[in-house]
Amino acid sequence: MNIIKKIIPCILIILAAKTSAQNIVAKNAKLELVSDVFKFTEGPAVNKKGDIYFTDQPNNRIHLWSAKDNTISTFLDNAGRSNGLYINNDGDLLACADENFELWKIDSLKNKTVLVSNFENLKLNGPNDLWVTPSGGIYFTDPYYQRPYWTRTKKEIEKEQVYFINPENNTVHIVANDLVQPNGIIGTPDGKTLYIADIGDKKTYSYSINKDGTLTNKTLFTNMGSDGMTIDNKGNVYLTGKGVSIFNKKGEKIHHIDIEQNWTANVTFGGIEKDILFITAMNSIYTIKMNVKGVRF
Repeated sequence: MNIIKKIIPCILIILAAKTSAQNIVAKNAKLELVSDVFKFTEGPAVNKKGDIYFTDQPNNRIHLWSAKDNTISTFLDNAGRSNGLYINNDGDLLACADENFELWKIDSLKNKTVLVSNFENLKLNGPNDLWVTPSGGIYFTDPYYQRPYWTRTKKEIEKEQVYFINPENNTVHIVANDLVQPNGIIGTPDGKTLYIADIGDKKTYSYSINKDGTLTNKTLFTNMGSDGMTIDNKGNVYLTGKGVSIFNKKGEKIHHIDIEQNWTANVTFGGIEKDILFITAMNSIYTIKMNVKGVRF
């Protein structure tokens, strides 16, 4: 009898976890190919309407997916070889423009402002991905990936680090310098926790965010790195690479979305109800309807 009492709770926990995982994706939802006419898609960022900007870095363009009619248009040519994108709290588009190792702000009229062009008079390695805090601070990762369009062939900043732009005075500070190759980054909507993927070491960490933007309490979240990342309204964290892997708050893998591509670069939530998972993978864009939602806007 005692054995049965011990077994039953375990079974219920397993069933609950299984049910939770199954409920993430909407019932009967299927992965849909939106378009496959690009060279390499990256950096999806959602606006208030649920539309999503994304990049095609080899073609040097930023595109816009419409949540209303599922169509894609070109938003910006000569896009600075942008990679990661994010919408700031004023509705402007931020872009990791690694052609000249910069971070850009692009307003609604497509005017470009360079926010960061160097660190201590040294060229950045190549801003890759970013996240904006509720108070307007900007975290961005700066790994080094040798690009075919660069004339340089080595780093000016030896370490591949994570930086923070203080919204009060626009100063730039290093907040993580002990990672091999930081790449994907995402924070919780309350601004208290930051996740950083160290793709070079195949690990993802969580950090506590302090009021001044510094990071403490570095904790291993999971033994998997990631290219891009997002988070849903249940606190689940989405990592990319071979498809999309979904982890709960404890770092336990609860679901996987298989993508028939060699690499899945990035992911975010969009759509009118913010329940469409938007996936960039190689030359393609995919979507799938979810039972969870994004946390932006």
